[in-house]
Amino acid sequence: MSTINRKEIRQRIHKRIRRKVVGTAARPRLAVYFSNQHVYAQIIDDSAHSTLCAASTLDKSLQGSQANVACAKSIGALIAERAKAANISNVVFDRGGHIYHGKVKALAEAAREAGLQF
Repeated sequence: MSTINRKEIRQRIHKRIRRKVVGTAARPRLAVYFSNQHVYAQIIDDSAHSTLCAASTLDKSLQGSQANVACAKSIGALIAERAKAANISNVVFDRGGHIYHGKVKALAEAAREAGLQF
């Protein structure tokens, strides 16, 4: 009998989402990723294959942070601030195969409160 591999299931869901969610120059993609220790967010233009801005718990301003809901909120606010500096106001949200709950929801709501529209 095969065992359920949660990572493979999440990757399969993410591939299915990425068929529909595409970032353009007018409306780039806000991609979210979580490891066991860190939270990452990037705003990506898929047509140019480039990252426009990024934020993570590895930044010096958030050094020593963990991958929890509080840090996800701070990353959401930080990515929205950096997006405003890059003249980006509308994005498409890519939850990375995770369910919209907990850290993903906290990051998205913090980004919306800071001014990003999606």
